[in-house]
Amino acid sequence: MKLLRYGPLGQEKPGIMDDNGIIRNLSDVVGDINGATLSADNLQRIQALDLSSLPIVDKNVRLGACVGNVGKFLCIGLNYADHAAESGMNIPEEPEVFTKATSAISGPNDDIVQPRNSDKLDWEVELAIVIGKHASYVSEEDAHEYIAGYCVCNDVSERTFQLEKGSQWDKGKGCDTFGPIGPWLVTSDEVKDPNNLAMHLAVNGKTFQNGNSKTMVFKPAYIVSYLSKFMSLQPGDIISTGTPPGVGLGQTPPLYLKPGDKITLGIEGLGTQQQAVVAHEKDRVVVSVSD
Repeated sequence: MKLLRYGPLGQEKPGIMDDNGIIRNLSDVVGDINGATLSADNLQRIQALDLSSLPIVDKNVRLGACVGNVGKFLCIGLNYADHAAESGMNIPEEPEVFTKATSAISGPNDDIVQPRNSDKLDWEVELAIVIGKHASYVSEEDAHEYIAGYCVCNDVSERTFQLEKGSQWDKGKGCDTFGPIGPWLVTSDEVKDPNNLAMHLAVNGKTFQNGNSKTMVFKPAYIVSYLSKFMSLQPGDIISTGTPPGVGLGQTPPLYLKPGDKITLGIEGLGTQQQAVVAHEKDRVVVSVSD
């Protein structure tokens, strides 16, 4: 199933995409697409629906973040050997864990706002895991039972904030609009092999990232098991699993985003995102025209 949320920011409604690519309204079935909805019982109930009987949603509607009320937004850094190399960093012996603020979460096609004093705004296409049930000390073999599904994430990053203002990455990862997720949450049963998904990202029509999840150092099942040893994972939590090579930091010379740039990214079977970069409202130039 492809579960989604649609409507104005802060007023999103639950939806599902049918086999014909038509969005259907799930409001009479569930209150939202969030942790409470992602239990196995609820997903089975949704799967049993006759989608043709549900109201059709305007195809031009805004898509919101595919999961609401996210409790934790966890990320794995340097999880592709070739990305670690382009970043000038060693491959970690254990997963490099950091967090993105949940206030960074945005819709898949919403604008990316460049923060004030930002000069190294970067992109990262990533496969994100969505947790479906409480997980604590789970084995790698059983980890798939705790995964509700997967989605696309753009782990937008500000490299000056991340790498030049102390040793913690979070400052460069959690700015508002730095976590577009969606367009859909694709349930695990429809993702045949999360360890072999093509992914891509282009800026202004030029492809910079063209990778595959098969080159991840730590695979999704291992990541869920690993994290569950240090914290419990709750339904609706998101884990972004790292990015393949091709980020702006790794270009020669480095290339960073600026207002007006257009980003397109996607993962095989999980949909695509499109974003425009805009200046922070305090930095926007207002041009007045006088008679």
